[in-house]
Amino acid sequence: MMRDLLIATALLCCSALTAAAQSHPDKHADEHADKHSHEQAHTPQQQQAANVRLAPGEVVRRGEPLGDSPAVKFADVLKEPAKYEGKRVVVEGVVERVCQTQGCWMELAPEKGARGVRVAMKDHAFFVPFNAAGLRARVEGTINVKTLSKADADHYEKEGAKLTRNPDGTANEISFVATGVELRK
Repeated sequence: MMRDLLIATALLCCSALTAAAQSHPDKHADEHADKHSHEQAHTPQQQQAANVRLAPGEVVRRGEPLGDSPAVKFADVLKEPAKYEGKRVVVEGVVERVCQTQGCWMELAPEKGARGVRVAMKDHAFFVPFNAAGLRARVEGTINVKTLSKADADHYEKEGAKLTRNPDGTANEISFVATGVELRK
């Protein structure tokens, strides 16, 4: 009798573990992993993308601590991006979107609903929470101005980016490569 109970319990536990493993498929799409050469799912950096709940005044930090780079008005960067290209600066804005595959980029705008720029996390060394949209952000890093290939533009749009396309399918992009991010309500 006791032996039968132990066997039944073991079988039940095995069934539950198998069901749990099957109900949590890998979140990272194959094409995203190939595109960015992510080594394995669920690294400590990828776990940073898990949703967060912030209390008023609480700050979530990702990447390196913000340093002493000059603070620049985000509107000035958007108005004259070439003036800031390649320079390390700190900007502030509102997170409009986040990569829903890994949290490896976010779109940052000067104010809610405004057009923004894609902020990539330098070397995929850190990620932002999937639910960071709507949070205020201070970001330190470098401004880049470039033309995205059609393939890259397609890839970013599949991840949720909003781009303005050129007639040939490419997109001109002002981007920001972040070394550190601070998020707050």
